[in-house]
Amino acid sequence: MSTNIYQFSAKNTSGETVELADYENKVMLIVNTASGCGFTPQYKGLQELYQNHQAQGFEVLAFPCNQFKQQEKGSDEEIKQFCDLRFNIKFPLFSKIDVNGDNTHPLFNFLKAQAPGILGSKGIKWNFTKFLVNKEGQVIKRYAPSTKPEAIEADIEKLL
Repeated sequence: MSTNIYQFSAKNTSGETVELADYENKVMLIVNTASGCGFTPQYKGLQELYQNHQAQGFEVLAFPCNQFKQQEKGSDEEIKQFCDLRFNIKFPLFSKIDVNGDNTHPLFNFLKAQAPGILGSKGIKWNFTKFLVNKEGQVIKRYAPSTKPEAIEADIEKLL
């Protein structure tokens, strides 16, 4: 089995398939997001990270998920409109996915296996769990939902 994320693809909010290999040689922060969550204001911090470091080869990939207290009820189009209007995000927003259970997106199965949570747990506990990926497509670290994007900036800068 490959040890990088370039083997995966996902649909964006327009329904187009995006190959993660398109992000080769970039540092990525992959996040499961939700519009109705207490952590939703982190979209602002994610956009700031993206703005500050995109030119050096940094990407934020957001994957909306409705598995935690149904905090992402909208359609892909509604989610995108919310993110554009409320946070003016410029980073890629993907189609809504599952991050736990039988229908987990293969990318998130890989991320969870590469960077388990506390005490080795694989499951994602809440929205805004973040995975930092290096330029070789290897998962470096998992961050808790409560970890603010700005707290990850030094780790990102080390990889760029």
